[in-house]
Amino acid sequence: MRILLSSDKFKGALSAQGVAQSCEKALQSVFPGAVFDTCPIADGGEGTTEAMVAALRGVWRETTVLDAQARPRLARYGWVPAPQVAILEMSAASGLALVQDRPLQPKLASTFGTGEMLLAAMASGARKIIIGIGGSATNDGGLGVAVALGWRFFRADGSTFQPTLETVLAAVRMESPSHPLPEILVACDVDNPLLGPRGATRVYGPQKGVQDIAWFEERLAHLAQLTATATGTDHQHQLGAGAAGGLGFGLMAFAGGKLTSGFELIAAQVGLAERIRQADLVFTGEGRLDDQSLQGKGPIGVAKLAKSLGKKVVGIAGSVTDAPGLRDYFDLLIAIKPADMPLPEAMRRTDELIGQAIAAHTAELRALR
Repeated sequence: MRILLSSDKFKGALSAQGVAQSCEKALQSVFPGAVFDTCPIADGGEGTTEAMVAALRGVWRETTVLDAQARPRLARYGWVPAPQVAILEMSAASGLALVQDRPLQPKLASTFGTGEMLLAAMASGARKIIIGIGGSATNDGGLGVAVALGWRFFRADGSTFQPTLETVLAAVRMESPSHPLPEILVACDVDNPLLGPRGATRVYGPQKGVQDIAWFEERLAHLAQLTATATGTDHQHQLGAGAAGGLGFGLMAFAGGKLTSGFELIAAQVGLAERIRQADLVFTGEGRLDDQSLQGKGPIGVAKLAKSLGKKVVGIAGSVTDAPGLRDYFDLLIAIKPADMPLPEAMRRTDELIGQAIAAHTAELRALR
């Protein structure tokens, strides 16, 4: 029997790779002699790099970058030597989690460090860069990336300067750098435009400390106008432009990035469909399976693909809700958290709880063979 373990992370408790390891350890008693294929997945958010490095048997590299508040730190990214693919997460450089030790400063927060990480990948010889853009601390429309990549900004008197959000209104013109960029694929599963009621600032800004909506909208609109004039293409209305504080827009405009579904991109890169075809049983899951899981999350993507290929699918999660339609994707759903156990305790004991829950469902699992 061949079992595919293709789970997302249990956020705050276990990585996607850790979930797979816990499941395999428990399933060895349920299915003695089974062959396990570990293929962690993600949907473009935090954990994307770790999942893909594990699935593609890549290695880790480190580079020094500035975080969103301009502090030096080490950021790691994945590297797959053949065919020279770099796998990045903007959160490793410009993530909200990195600046939680300080008061949030959205007017100063910059994606410059993400640009530095892109440059490091290019210097390594990357022919393709895959970047997930979840978990940002920034709302700069990718301005920091533009500066890091060498875009030139001009004042009305013809002088050049390196703008920040506070000074970008002084720019009247911009020019692209001369160096070529590799193919850049952006894992993004939101469809917000850059500006307006569904834009980056109004929808995602408050969680990053944004209060003066109009201040940010004015600057992002100006940046979009400058870019459209410089490149001949207006990206501000494209689906996903508002992702990660407008970094979706910035990667399209300043780096030629192509935005694509995070899950679909990752599934293609790791050969998920073929690995499902070879499996007799598929395990997938995340920390919580609920109605939000149905909105493009990785485990539902795995389950849909597995069902289309006629495979049995087990979903495992910390908790499982009765969201309409959720159970249609699975042959068995396993919730590992006891109802009376406090969440912090359950998160500490996730590995143990996975083992207990799988053992408790031994008969149901064997019936799926």
